[in-house]
Amino acid sequence: MNRRSATSTTAAVVLVVLTCVALLLPVPYVTLRPGPTRDVLATVDDAPIVEIDGHRTYPTNGSLSLTTVSVTSAAQDVGLLEAFQAWFSSTDAIVPRDAIYPPDQSAEEAEQESADQMASSQELSAVAALRLLGDRVPEKLMVTVVDEDGPSAGSLRQGDRIVEVDGEDVVTADQGLADLRAREPGADVEIAVRRDGQRRVVTLTTEPSPDDESTPVIGIQVGVDYTLPFDIRINLGDDIGGPSAGTVFALAVYDRLTPGSLIGGMDVAGTGSILADGSVQAIGGIQQKIVGAERAGANVFLVPAANCEEALGGDVDDILLVEIATLGDAVDALTALVDDPGAEVGTCG
Repeated sequence: MNRRSATSTTAAVVLVVLTCVALLLPVPYVTLRPGPTRDVLATVDDAPIVEIDGHRTYPTNGSLSLTTVSVTSAAQDVGLLEAFQAWFSSTDAIVPRDAIYPPDQSAEEAEQESADQMASSQELSAVAALRLLGDRVPEKLMVTVVDEDGPSAGSLRQGDRIVEVDGEDVVTADQGLADLRAREPGADVEIAVRRDGQRRVVTLTTEPSPDDESTPVIGIQVGVDYTLPFDIRINLGDDIGGPSAGTVFALAVYDRLTPGSLIGGMDVAGTGSILADGSVQAIGGIQQKIVGAERAGANVFLVPAANCEEALGGDVDDILLVEIATLGDAVDALTALVDDPGAEVGTCG
């Protein structure tokens, strides 16, 4: 082999090696792929996934499935080759990593956030279902964080339930927040909390919010604590996280608490996070979820109204995309389809 041939061969080998290395190098993206579905009307280890104690329940039939997206975990990297494969796939997607995982969030923090969102969605789904049925679900403001340098330090604790503001009962969380802010910064406010079964009253001096000097704050972050009239549990395990199953959970609770079958033997799937008032919120990965549902045999898919335009761009043919903005919309559409499979219901497109 002459010198020129040897040089060309070496250059070719180096190019191949560099190309292989480049294809394996991580890129700042994550992949989204259709994930498994889970029928929430089924049982796990001889216990129903949606378990209700303290209230009469009714049998149902058919399947009502939550849908998932298989997302690159926070602890994994995506190589250039994998990114190209997802880019050219008709069912997969690739999105910037920062859109899923904030740069300063660890893998453990991401997993905990997903678990917390799932737990919250389960509670909100029960509240939304019960309120649609006309049940009263009391709510209270709950202290979630106390600023160690704020007015509440040493007086309030995480887990305290705010039951009165200046002697007025806190009937709803919004009303409680409004009462807290109904004064000028620097004014005093009397707050009654429930802690360990005991009522405690403290007087605090408000201070200006760092974001808006005209808004009074007392150095706490709050959440909403709901009191359900009976026990509702979601026995799903730890392998699914996030908030997007809330609407499906709520439908399952509603179905179990009402006579007859809401889905009438149909194979229904869906998605959408839910608020306590029954509003259905947009989610991510809608196209991948629809593909996963169709592969699992669903013929009806419940789509949050805000996701409808994106849903129409997916690679699916034999599934009815029903548009829903509220839990009530979903119940009405399913009831109509059970009565008449050809009924006109709101659809995407």
